Amino acid sequence: MPDTPDDDNSHTRDEDALMGALMAANNPMALFGNSQPAASAAEDTDDTGDADDTGNHASRFDADAFLTGLDAIYTAHRAGQDADAYLQQAMTDAENAGDDAGLLTVLNETMGFYRSQGRHEENQWIVQRALELGLRMGLVGSEAWTTTLINAATAMRAAHHYDQAADLYRQALDSATATYGKHDRRLAALHNNLSMLYSETGHPDKAHDQLVQAMTILNDSGADPHTDPDIASTYVNLALVELQLWHDARDHESAGSAAGQTQPTSELLDRADEHARQALNIYHQGKLTHSAHYASALAGAAQVQFTRGAFAEAVTSYRNALDVIAECYGTDTDYYRTTSQNLQAAKDALTKQVKQSDSAADRANTAANPADTASRYATAAEANAPIPSARPAADTGLAPDITGLALAKRMWVELGKPMIADRYPQYQGRIAAGLVGHGSECYGFDDNLSHDHDFGPGFCLWLTDEDYAHIGERLQADYDALPDRFLGFGPRQSTPRAQGDGRRVGVFRIGDFFESVTGYRTAPAADQPHEWLMLDEATLAAATNGQVFADPLGAFSKTRQGFKLMPDDVRLSLISRRLGMISQAGQYNLPRMLRRGDGSAAWMSVSMFADAVTSLVFLINTPVSAGYAPYYKWRFAALRRLSARMGTRLAGVCGKVEQVLRLAGVACYDDSGQAQDAASAVDALIDAICADIVAELKREGLTASDERFLEWQRPYVEAHIVSDAACLHSL
Repeated sequence: MPDTPDDDNSHTRDEDALMGALMAANNPMALFGNSQPAASAAEDTDDTGDADDTGNHASRFDADAFLTGLDAIYTAHRAGQDADAYLQQAMTDAENAGDDAGLLTVLNETMGFYRSQGRHEENQWIVQRALELGLRMGLVGSEAWTTTLINAATAMRAAHHYDQAADLYRQALDSATATYGKHDRRLAALHNNLSMLYSETGHPDKAHDQLVQAMTILNDSGADPHTDPDIASTYVNLALVELQLWHDARDHESAGSAAGQTQPTSELLDRADEHARQALNIYHQGKLTHSAHYASALAGAAQVQFTRGAFAEAVTSYRNALDVIAECYGTDTDYYRTTSQNLQAAKDALTKQVKQSDSAADRANTAANPADTASRYATAAEANAPIPSARPAADTGLAPDITGLALAKRMWVELGKPMIADRYPQYQGRIAAGLVGHGSECYGFDDNLSHDHDFGPGFCLWLTDEDYAHIGERLQADYDALPDRFLGFGPRQSTPRAQGDGRRVGVFRIGDFFESVTGYRTAPAADQPHEWLMLDEATLAAATNGQVFADPLGAFSKTRQGFKLMPDDVRLSLISRRLGMISQAGQYNLPRMLRRGDGSAAWMSVSMFADAVTSLVFLINTPVSAGYAPYYKWRFAALRRLSARMGTRLAGVCGKVEQVLRLAGVACYDDSGQAQDAASAVDALIDAICADIVAELKREGLTASDERFLEWQRPYVEAHIVSDAACLHSL
């Protein structure tokens, strides 16, 4: 998904002000998340007596005056202009004064501010400094340490360093258990933030549990539930997680596995809508509509409205959210840019909805006068009317009784996990389990046709080199001894290429597993772009797909995440290459081959064009968010799934490319006289696709040109490549 910013209001000193973490839900729409307040470390330290021990002197660095000044900057909505310089000066002042407690206060505030500005790389240094300083001060076991852990964890989560964030949140929970009371509202904030981590890493059920715990704490705190902004934030979070659960439930239903659902999808969507409205009501009743948190509530409500198809309401809510963001943070922030993109997505959907409504009325009025062939093609191109794709599995009788991923997880939970607990209890906290790699089941695209090869009970166990040396062979023998039939499936039928070193299930060294898929034991370094360019997208997709069922040590997930983090210079270089191929194959060679009457060469041009465009959509949406384009067989299945997610950039391109492919068959090979009309429609569609791409490049700040011949966009994109490595630049 794209980088998901969080709404940081850590400047709020009021201990009763919960900063709930907004969910990213089941789509790449970056909304807002609020974090635990960066409570004054100086005040916390004074409470434990540490301030006197460190010899701090309020006359030399006044933490209260610092916080008052920072609050004034935020209140005046000058954060974007003044906060950075103010924080940097405060760090210098606290260091010069030798005031460690004051410095920790400044570092906590800086973590929140940098996160709000999307300055995640710079924030890594601030996080490290804060943790090292807290340890040096001996704060472990204090409220100040708990607060620092929470802020550090939230910063790492915002930077998509999920393994480190999970570890820090676990430490924070342990610390909070000792330092907070069970009804402390700050504990509710921690549950909110932890729910955001679970949501972003694909565990909405766990995220929902955390939010229920947070709401219980808040309701027991005695606050007015009708005006409490903390409860409002949690309502928004619940709405977004329920949307994520709704998307998951809908996907299960479309795959024919709705039987395992505990509640109907319509109920989840209704609850999300109710919670979003409750949040807005609290902000209105509490007269809190100029708070940055109100922007979060508006954006959350807009997301629910979008999902329900209420696009006009979504447009209004996003517009109102942008006004609040501009007031509180300015327009040069990730918050504003991302919400602007979401607003555009809502506008586009509303326009399409209106066009379809008008088109339906027109068809009713002109049913007796069907248009000629050329007009039908032109109408399809102009209206971007979706064409029927390959029928879903539910319509063909191919929907699986259980997907390969679900079968693997059930086998792990019911057979694998108990076996490890019984035979390897000392390694329970070190073994990762899941299903990742080659095969349609790892993408979630398998159906009953997939059962004729490389399908059946099985899962992967991943060990470090050290652990594999101790138990690897014995664990493999115990894995092999598990039943080869499970839930009526099996034994697993493996093709020759899925055996030996290419086996897809069983016990693996982590490095061996990734080497078998990619040729690399770990992802190439960022300063080795030529190695990244040697890895095609389908290979990277196979290394990062599937599901990790358990990874208590985090070593497997960390390695897997490394392959998701394609350096941005490499991504930009690939975007430039795709622009070149789209231009050469689709805009230049295709019409020339059609004019020459060489249908086969034209068809090859169409294929190259479609390959480049579909790859570009994944690259524009960033691999860490959207994943990588898989190999050709599943390319459109993956693209349709990505395009169906709300907020996806270039979401409308998928349907247009499918229209191009459909019409190209007529343009290239039809002898009935319709070829010329189809070719004209293909030209119009390709031009529309290129216009969409240029508009997105401009929104991303990658070009200032309106040129639609995409070859001429390449220099603008490559100007953003920092590295001077020759392999990243076109000749």
